[in-house]
Amino acid sequence: MRLKPQQTGYVASKVAIDLANAPFVKLLKGKDAVRQKVQELIDENLQQERALDERVREIIDENYDEIEFQHADERQLFFMIKKKLAPEYGVIMNYDDRYNDLSHKILDELYENYLIEYDVNENQVKNVIFKAFKDFANAYEEIDDIVYNKIKKMEREVIPGSQDYELLYERLYEEELRRRGMI
Repeated sequence: MRLKPQQTGYVASKVAIDLANAPFVKLLKGKDAVRQKVQELIDENLQQERALDERVREIIDENYDEIEFQHADERQLFFMIKKKLAPEYGVIMNYDDRYNDLSHKILDELYENYLIEYDVNENQVKNVIFKAFKDFANAYEEIDDIVYNKIKKMEREVIPGSQDYELLYERLYEEELRRRGMI
């Protein structure tokens, strides 16, 4: 699952909560410091992907006439170009591999910045971080459906895409995450 910029705080909170609950991890400066560093690292990772996406769009725009002439599928072409340029931008296309790599980076940064310490194999701690990513990704679809249905069943009609809809969606989404102990 591809994270959206507004979701990085939720994932960072989930990672911080899971690390705080792990009996073999000690948070040296508290959950908020861990959450902040994790969010910073996730945001950097997403920024790399946004830069890659922008470059791919530029390439497609530069070759738009040829693409139209060849009747090429723009979405498929976008993915093919992105896949080819991904290593140059430091982007891992497979999300499990990407979250695994990001988990290692997060663990290293948290340890090097004296935000956590642990007395077990580092893979155990990395797995806590990776599992937080996977748990969030797995819950996302389910929570999205729950929130969508709540909005749909409301007395007043809220138009999808409107600012009211976005604010209501975000509030209900956060409530569901809190209910599940994910933030």
